[in-house]
Amino acid sequence: MSSKQGSAPYYFVPGPSKWPVLGGASLLLTMIGAAAWVNGVSWGPVANIVGILAVIVVLFNWFGDAVRESEGGLYSNRIDVSYRWSMGWFIFSEVMFFASFFGALFYARAITLPDLGSLDYKILWPDFTAQWGNTPGGTIEPFTKMGPFPIPTINTALLLTSGVTLTIAHHALRANQRGKTAFWLFATIVLGAVFMGFQAYEYVHAYHELNLKLSSGIYGSTFFMLTGFHGFHVTMGAIMLTVVLLRLLKGHFTPDHHFAFEGAAWYWHFVDVVWLGLYVVVYWL
Repeated sequence: MSSKQGSAPYYFVPGPSKWPVLGGASLLLTMIGAAAWVNGVSWGPVANIVGILAVIVVLFNWFGDAVRESEGGLYSNRIDVSYRWSMGWFIFSEVMFFASFFGALFYARAITLPDLGSLDYKILWPDFTAQWGNTPGGTIEPFTKMGPFPIPTINTALLLTSGVTLTIAHHALRANQRGKTAFWLFATIVLGAVFMGFQAYEYVHAYHELNLKLSSGIYGSTFFMLTGFHGFHVTMGAIMLTVVLLRLLKGHFTPDHHFAFEGAAWYWHFVDVVWLGLYVVVYWL
């Protein structure tokens, strides 16, 4: 929200917009391209990339309209409440998204794995033992499980530190210390970027030295789905914080009205919490 937020007496209703339709079409093209790509269709990669670029253009212009409306003094306190509820429900949907993957991991480890190790299945896979990361001989290539040291533990420290720097930035903004806010917000973005760099190195290490791949049974699929989607969310959170930083440098936000900052901070802290669960369940257990 801008310094003019709260001045409008009524609930602002925007006029007709082309962005929802274009956004839907862009997402559809992205998914069609992705489906064609994984099925070996020649035009799949091009369609996917064009769709992604179209989504970026739509979001840039769509959010740009919202920023101009906010800075133009069109938003009242009712709009602020709407944004808070919307962001809250969005994060709740993300909680359910990750809950489904954690649930799949729990089902595979706590229910399916003991069944496969029971006497009923010994005749099929006599050499299989019910230990997480083991696979029936000959079904997939052997691999080494990923441990918590050193990269996952370093990444945990990075994300926890980024939560602290972001909180410092928030308190600085509320105290109207814009230079201090920009510094600590930038530090948070850098920590997120370093996190992603370490995760990329971890993936290269997994593929080439541990032979751990997405095709490495249920262990490989759950590992890469959980860590990969989390990395995607870290990337999205870093982009949000970068946009907030650019707006801050342009003079947007006041100590009392800065929901764009708060919404991005909520998302970042959510990503931190998800990583803590992921660090314990995926790397330690």
